[in-house]
Amino acid sequence: MIELRLKRCLRENPDCRKIAEIPGIGLLTATAAVASLGDATTFRSGRQFAAWLGLVPRQTGTGGRVRQLGLSKRGDSYLRMLLTHGARSILARSQKSGWLERLLARRPHWPQPDGSRLNV
Repeated sequence: MIELRLKRCLRENPDCRKIAEIPGIGLLTATAAVASLGDATTFRSGRQFAAWLGLVPRQTGTGGRVRQLGLSKRGDSYLRMLLTHGARSILARSQKSGWLERLLARRPHWPQPDGSRLNV
């Protein structure tokens, strides 16, 4: 019943349809993004949206020097989780480019129960 309502929302809302075209984004993520985002023009860039959601490090700086701080994990934790799982799905199913291979070598992901990390 709820899934049918979400599908109808996706069909009728042009913003949901645009977001659902992004690889790794499905029905739940698109509708959750539109519901929590509201008006997308309030953000000047994708990085500003990601910072609002807590996906990128906070920045502070003075005198032209910018310092990267930790992830704030502020914002909608449900939407952040959906976007993270979508990205992991794309990583697991896509062909690895040289850039992606180097990134995964530097920054392993998917913590394992024993505390180690698994690369795809």
